[in-house]
Amino acid sequence: MVTTSSTAASRSALSSPDPRRAAVDSAVPAVPRDARDGRRRRTYTAHASTRDTTVTAVEAEFAEAFGLSPGRICGRDLCDLLLARSPANLRNRFADLAEGRSNRFTERVTGRDDAGRTFSANLTAIAVAGPDGPAGLVILLRHTGNVDPAECDDRRTLSEIDARVLEGVAGGASTVQLAGRLYMSRQGVEYRVGRLLRRFDAPNRPALVARAHGLGLFAEGQWPPRVLSDFVE
Repeated sequence: MVTTSSTAASRSALSSPDPRRAAVDSAVPAVPRDARDGRRRRTYTAHASTRDTTVTAVEAEFAEAFGLSPGRICGRDLCDLLLARSPANLRNRFADLAEGRSNRFTERVTGRDDAGRTFSANLTAIAVAGPDGPAGLVILLRHTGNVDPAECDDRRTLSEIDARVLEGVAGGASTVQLAGRLYMSRQGVEYRVGRLLRRFDAPNRPALVARAHGLGLFAEGQWPPRVLSDFVE
């Protein structure tokens, strides 16, 4: 069971050059080792800037999860350390915190260390109020297990036919238009689109296109949309 100790314990575990750290520290819950079996706890804490999500303070265990030391992880962009279903959406949620439109969120993410090993985690970001708006961000990372790298990349690798369907959807083609263009039945197109919606966890076609763009699947500045060859099997 995860328990909470004093914020003083959290401050002693964090290393940071940021002089505003004290304003953020007051909101950080420290989570001790599991007393029942001696195993290291799996929730780690860091602080980040509201301006650019740069890591400003970090517990040693947070840095170790990414195969880095506290000194090497401070100054890194938190979003660059994490793989999310939609990188653009993750940055937008951080922007909402920084601009006061929300005060916290939780997102499922995947981290990757310097050796290429991946792990899944739940990230909770909390905005800490200051006299002139949010003074910083508290980041709680709860490690939920290791991930096979192939599973992380599978969502971004498409078959040739799925890539063409995704391009058609992004270009605004209807089911009938795609069926004629790809020599498929309408039912076949709908089946492919449905699989893509589930694979990218998208509720509808516009969300599917947005998430594909967020993952960098499309070539920039190209019309009609074209899936990059790196993401086609």
